[in-house]
Amino acid sequence: MIKRVFWLAAGAAIGVVTVRKVSAMKSAVGPEGLNRAVAQLADSVADFADAFRQGMQERETDLRTALGIDAEPRP
Repeated sequence: MIKRVFWLAAGAAIGVVTVRKVSAMKSAVGPEGLNRAVAQLADSVADFADAFRQGMQERETDLRTALGIDAEPRP
């Protein structure tokens, strides 16, 4: 019972601190800055995903070559 109360209080405290930090950041940055930050984050995620896909494709090609499998499956 005491563990549950402790973890409930810890979760509430973390939530309050997080909301305060986000609110402070939002008011300091302003709406335009927040939009720009979100757009930059989205671009970074998209760039990472593209690089990851390219790496996967290169690795698959290497594996197919090493195993002697054709790049195109035969019907």
